[in-house]
Amino acid sequence: MGQGKSQFTEEELQDYQDLTYFTKKEVLYAHQKFKALAPEKVGHNKNAKLPMTKILQYPELRVNPFGDRICRIFSSSHDGDCTFEDFLDMMSVFSDGAPKAVKAEHAFRIFDFDGDDMLGVTDLRQVVDRLTGQQRLSEQDMQHLIQNILDEADLDDDGALSFAEFEHIISKSSDFAK
Repeated sequence: MGQGKSQFTEEELQDYQDLTYFTKKEVLYAHQKFKALAPEKVGHNKNAKLPMTKILQYPELRVNPFGDRICRIFSSSHDGDCTFEDFLDMMSVFSDGAPKAVKAEHAFRIFDFDGDDMLGVTDLRQVVDRLTGQQRLSEQDMQHLIQNILDEADLDDDGALSFAEFEHIISKSSDFAK
């Protein structure tokens, strides 16, 4: 078990531990999961980059309606393709050890489809569409839901949610960090 266990030096493992919310053991476990997505490509190449189609085979992403957005947000090339370091960042942010504020920042970026640093009506509509999946809301119900969200969370009445407003509203949700 011990011989040839890791592709990483002790120093690299320490760096990964310092830069994530993981222990060295958890970093190695994350690498096993990454390698399992494409063993032929990752093999002994710790710099391998996997296409988003492979990353989306990870069980938790496969069932997540925002899987593609998650990949793009964490991809250093912003195309959804991920290196191990991108994958490790992703796993770290979604781990139990990550602070709620870090999770909130990344969730906001995932929901900000147009990248304007605001969650406007179009972004909110896309979020709701993805969450409801096959059970699409009627246009009237969609408008009503978005208006309720804005009434509750848009504190400055500008028709969109800033990060501060988003963070404020999710701070009221005990389920968010989970």
